[in-house]
Order: sequence, then C-alpha cells, then structure tokens
Amino acid sequence: MASRSCANLLDLVSVDLLDIPKTTRRIPRVVSVLDDYGSNDGDSDVLSSVCQERVIIVANQLPLLAQRNTVSGGWCFSLDEDSLRLQLKDGFSSDTEVIYVGCLKVDIDASDQEEVAQKLLEDYNCVPTFLPPELQKKFYHGFCKQQLWPLFHYMLPICPDHGDRFDRSLWQAYVSANKVFADKVMEVINPDNDYVWVHDYHLMVLPTFLRKRFHRIKLGFFLHSPFPSSEIYRTLPVRDEILKALLNSDLIGFHTFDYARHFLSCCSRMLGLDYESKRGYIGLEYYGRTVSIKILPVGVHMGRLESVLNLPSTSNKVREIQERFKGKKLIVGVDDMDIFKGISLKLLAMEQLLKQHPELQGKLVLVQITNPARSIGKDVQEAKREAYSTAERINQTYGNPGYDPVILIDYPVPLFEKIAFYVMAECCIVNAVRDGMNLVPYKYIVCRQGTQQMDIGEESPRMSTLIVSEFIGCSPSLSGAIRVNPWNIDAVADALNSAITMPDAEKQLRHEKHYRYVTSHDIAYWARSFEQDLKRACKDHYSRRCWGIGFGLGFRVVALSPNFRKLSIEHIVTPYNRTCRRAIFLDYDGTVMPQTSISKTPSSEVIAVLNNLCSDPKNTVFIVSGRGRSSLSEWFAPCEKLGIAAEHGYFIRWGKTSEWETCSLATDFDWKSIAEPVMRLYTETTDGSYIESKESALVWHHQDADPNFGSCQAKELLDHLESVLANEPVVVRRGQHIVEVKPQGVTKGLVAEKLLSAMVSSGKPPDFVMCIGDDRSDEDMFETISSTVSCPSLPVVPEIYACTVGQKPSKARYYLDDTVDVVKLLQGLAASSNQQPKRTILTQVSFESAA
Repeated sequence: MASRSCANLLDLVSVDLLDIPKTTRRIPRVVSVLDDYGSNDGDSDVLSSVCQERVIIVANQLPLLAQRNTVSGGWCFSLDEDSLRLQLKDGFSSDTEVIYVGCLKVDIDASDQEEVAQKLLEDYNCVPTFLPPELQKKFYHGFCKQQLWPLFHYMLPICPDHGDRFDRSLWQAYVSANKVFADKVMEVINPDNDYVWVHDYHLMVLPTFLRKRFHRIKLGFFLHSPFPSSEIYRTLPVRDEILKALLNSDLIGFHTFDYARHFLSCCSRMLGLDYESKRGYIGLEYYGRTVSIKILPVGVHMGRLESVLNLPSTSNKVREIQERFKGKKLIVGVDDMDIFKGISLKLLAMEQLLKQHPELQGKLVLVQITNPARSIGKDVQEAKREAYSTAERINQTYGNPGYDPVILIDYPVPLFEKIAFYVMAECCIVNAVRDGMNLVPYKYIVCRQGTQQMDIGEESPRMSTLIVSEFIGCSPSLSGAIRVNPWNIDAVADALNSAITMPDAEKQLRHEKHYRYVTSHDIAYWARSFEQDLKRACKDHYSRRCWGIGFGLGFRVVALSPNFRKLSIEHIVTPYNRTCRRAIFLDYDGTVMPQTSISKTPSSEVIAVLNNLCSDPKNTVFIVSGRGRSSLSEWFAPCEKLGIAAEHGYFIRWGKTSEWETCSLATDFDWKSIAEPVMRLYTETTDGSYIESKESALVWHHQDADPNFGSCQAKELLDHLESVLANEPVVVRRGQHIVEVKPQGVTKGLVAEKLLSAMVSSGKPPDFVMCIGDDRSDEDMFETISSTVSCPSLPVVPEIYACTVGQKPSKARYYLDDTVDVVKLLQGLAASSNQQPKRTILTQVSFESAA
C-alpha cells in the first residue's frame, strides 16, 4: 500500500511555524544558459566560466568549533581537526576546492547571521545553514533522533513507552530543513563543474531538491548509519518518499554490504526496482539513469592520530595511567551514551568474567569512557542509570579498597586522554548492539602501534587484541578481531578472557594484519575512492536528454537519448495522411491494455478504434502479443480485418477469415517434457509462482512471489533450464517477473519482418511503419522496422515510428506515457483516415502466398 505523502513540497514548507527567511546570494557567478537540446526539457543547468574543480560537502554540521569572546561578545571560529568532513579533504587533489555547507553547533542571533556567514565563507570556505530554533528542534531532536535514528538501529515504537510514534509535523520539519540546506547549496554551486557530496541520514531528501533544480547535477550521498532490513524499514510511513529521494543521487555509499543489501532489497520490494552488478559495480536502473551503489568503510586520519600521539600531554597521560594501573591488565571501551552501544551488556560480561575467574579479581580493570549523548530523552537517561547501577554493583562485589574493576568516565574527555588509554589498554572492546561504522577499533590499532617520537618511558607496544560486535560496520574489515554477539553475555565474557590470555605472538600477528589494513584504507583512501566512483557515475550526464517528472518527493529525472521524444498526433498525422501503404504493429498487454487491469478483455473503445483503422484500405494492422491464439481470437472476434500474431509470432493470422499459420522454425516440442518438471519443482518451492503453458512455449511467472526470493529462484531456474535444455532447439530467457522457454528464432521481430517482406513481394512496399510496444520482447520489432530503412528493395524510405510506452531506455525513438495515450493516438489516426476521401482502393495483399 502506498504511503501517504503531500502532493507538493510547497505544502510541506508552508506551515506557519516554518517561516524561514529567504537568503540572499553572496557569491557572484558568471554563467551562461546551457541549452544543448532545447529549452523545453525543464533542465536549468548552467555553465560556469570557472573551470576549477570543486567539491561541495553537505552535512548536518560544519567542521568548525565556535566560542564567544567574553570581552567583545563576538564569535571566534576555528577548524575542528577531528571532524570527518574536514579530514576527507586529504583524499582530493591539491587543486580541488572544497566548500562546506551545514549548521553550526551554536545558535547565532539573527542580527549576526549575515556577518558570521560572510566571515565563515571568506575564512573557511564554509556556508552556514541557519535554521530557526523551533525548526532545528523538530528537525534534529525530533525526526532525526526520535524517529530515523531508532528505526535505523532496529528499534520499533511498539508502544508509547518504547520509542516515539510517527509525527507528521516532525516529518514536515525534516523536509523543510532539507529545503533550507538545498537553498544554501544553490547559492554557491556551479552545476556544470561542481560535485556535491551529501552526508548521512539527516539529509536524505536533499537529493530531490537539488535534482529538481539541476537535472544533471553530479550528486553523491553517503549513509554513515546502518540501513535497516526491509522488514524494519517498511514500517516507516514515508518510506517511499525517502527511497525515491535517495535515488535522485548518482552514487549512494554504504559502509558494509549488509547495509547496501538492505537498501537494494527495499528498492526491490517497495519500488519494484531490480539491480545488477556490471564489472564489479552495482547499479540500479531508475528511469534511464543508473544509480551506482558504493560499498566502502570509512577510515581514520593517520596524520591526526600520530600528531596527537607525539604530544607531550599524551606522553604525560600515558605515564599517569601506567602508574595508576601498575600491575593490572587494562581493557578500554569508548562509546557514546545511548541505548545502542551495549554499555550495560559489556559491564555484565565483565561481571561474568570476574565471577568465573576469581584469579582475575584485583588484576583486571575495564575503563569505559562515555562520550556525551547526542540526543535527549528518557532512553538515554535509562541507559545511563543502568550503566551506573551495574558498575556500582560490580565494584561493590568484586572491588576492594584501592581497586575498582570498572571505571566509568562520563565527562568530556579530550582526544589526547583517550589516546593515552588506547596506548595502555591490552584489549579494546566495542559491544554495540547496532551501530554504523564505529572507528574506535581503528584508532585503538593505530595508537597501539605508536610512533617513533612517542616518549612514554619504554618501547611502544606493537600488539593489540580487539573484541568487536557482529553488528557494527567495521566488523567485516577486522578479520583478526574476536567477533561476538553482544547479547550473549557468556560468549562476551569468554572473549574477554581469550583476549587477555592470548599469547603475545598471536597478538602481534593479529595486530600487524589490522594495522596494514587501517593504514592502507585511511580516510583519504575512502574519500578518493568515492570521488572516483562519483565521477564515473556522472560521466555521461551531458550525452543524454533529461526530463523532470512527478510532484513533491516523487520527483525524478528521466535521462534518455537526445533523439528520444514524445510521439504526438500533431507530429504523426501529416506523414500518416500523405502515405498510402501503412503497416501498424501493436503490442497488447501494457500497450492497448493496462498491465494492472484484472480483466484482460479489450474495451469497446479499443475494439472500435482498431476497426476504424482496419477499415482504411491503406492500413495493415496487426496485434502482436505473447498471449495464446485462443484468447486473442476470442477477444478480437469483432475485428474482421485485424491481423493477429500470437505467442510472439509462432501463430499468425492475417484476418478473421484466414487460417492460422504456424512458424516453420519449430516442429518438435519434446523439450516440454524436460522443461515442465523442472518448472514444476520451482513452482512447488516458490509460493506465489505459477506455470503458464502455451502451445509453443512454457512460462514461469513469479510476480506474486516474494520479490527477493522470486528473483533468486528465477536466476536459478534460468541456469537450471539452460543446462538441461542445452541440446534442444529452444531459447531460455528471463523477462519481467518471468522465465520463458520458447523455440529458437520465434520473436516479434520475425512477425514484422514477415509482414514487411510480404508487402514488398506483392509490389506494395510500405511507406509508413508504426510500431508501439512496452516490454523487452517489443524491442525486437523496433529493431526490425528500423533496419528496413537501409533495405535496398524499398524504392522509397518509409516513415518509421517506433514507439515505446513509458519514458525508459529503448531502441524506439519515440514514447507515449501510458495506454491512455496510445488509445488517444490511435483514435486520432482513425479520425484522420475517416476524414480523407477514399479515392483509391488498394487491392488486399496476398499474405498467404508471400508467407
């Protein structure tokens, strides 16, 4: 069932509380209008006089630190060296300009915003997005943190006490905030030269706003959080809107294959989209555009970590920790304070370990550093209370004067202090029940490696042990880590024991393996790889014609050949009227009959227009369908002069009084006894599938099966049938929700070729050919009639009109939007025929003799 959405984005940003002042443009741009393909395609892209490559990084927060001057009252800003958005700049070439768009971490008075914005742009290449306080609250603390964040971490609002129910006003605030971000990007973008890279779940509908303004924008998106399975994601009332918005990107990045797989599954189940891998790249075909999928975990900034490792303050802190925990084994954990980090589960595992191994009491310490919570709410407070009560119980039970087995640190810890704990810890544990990437293990590995300049009084350690949850993004890349299910307290306790008792040689081997990976896959490598894939995904932007279609968050861009255009009655009626020997080929399902129609019997309107076309002696009209001849004969019984090609042309009838002709290419159907049992096996194991038995073919349908399982079974069935029918004169092909076995050489293209040849042989070569179809099998007809242009037997080059239904990639040069448009076009041609005086009556071509 389709989710409810506003019909137009203007509806979403017209709420009184979202009275957002319009910003003024501060960067003058010298541009010229780009109009390669005419001005009617709705594309507003522009060409800049500036050719320098630029990357616009858009994220919720700017990589800046802000502090108010207590004397002057003004604001002082500095770059946040620990910000991932700032660090990824190292992956770009030195001559690439990077511009940042995002919010500040502090509230700026409206009277100071213009001055602050100008200063940040000039000094830091930052464009601040100022959201009104009420909008900021509903956008970030509301929709992002109360609804998207829990859902993406697999938490459903089953009852009001556990999660917040969907609130449409928060969704409106989310869309409105994304619109403000889009306005800021539009202030600075040169759409012909610039690449835009959007980060994380805060801005998932931003691609729609940008694509609507610039159809050929070069746009990448990277999700830093998990993407949930379709069973979780499908509960979101605005699920389709967010998916369609993300698909307005050219490249969508994920940390792990699991996250990408879940996203692709959602696109398949909810939007009916298929994906495939081509030469190692995963792509989704979406209205003529290929949306690429990138799978690559982010890395750490080696230079930043090593520079802090070399600080005197770090060395001093290391010595202090050495002295404080002398004679004890140190385990470290660094996590945000939220319900998904598994802090309490980690503490319970520590408690279990001390209970099972009394000899470790007094010798083992877990230091748990908790970063300040990023969200507010009762869940965070409950998690904090549970962690403190568990730690207190453990310390009372297993501690003694001067020794606490668990130390909780919940004040803001500077980076040098965290690094000092990493340096001294024999084991690092990340026990999140669900998390995005989580770079703590990477940082720990780098710190355990140390640097040559470090001054800690002894040789830097070169070994490490890691315990990581199966449910964090970095887990697949750390093959030497001990992976655990954080919910299994006993298993985590055993992992802790294994980590601290592991032989040094094994610790060294595991550490070296991890360090090689972390150093070769740092944040610069990640950014450079994403940039390269984004350029590859955008390389053919200006070789295609673009249309914007749809309203609101359903907006999308159709990208097709420059010669591809809509077929109008005004365009075709003149050549139709001046020609005398016309061949008209029409597919049935999806062309004159809607695919979604339950009853497949043609309407009286369709019967009437076909009879009108057939009554013109200049016309030869054929229905070319994959359906069986019995159904087609019954449905089109009122059409005396209509030609019918059934089962893709295996059976052909030139009129109601003619006999059915059978294709001579296939006479042996013994292969059915081989193929049908195989298909029956897959039908029995695939709920919702069924077999359609035709006289010349067998078809396995799976449109009513589970999308993922049906597709998987179809691939397997295709391989199975190709194997068992390798020596049979048949073709096994996969279509839209079908696997079909049919005789070799039988195609709709053969029908077109046979009819056109008959007209030429009878001395009546066609001077007008029109073919309309909607699916892959009709492409054979388009190809055949296009090849007639170069046929030497034709005295005059005919007017060719190959037309597909729907705006999509096709061998046809024309398109019509739907079956309604097709019927209207046919009605227009029929009316034109009726208005012409019938001065010349042509003799009916003897197709039987030509056949």
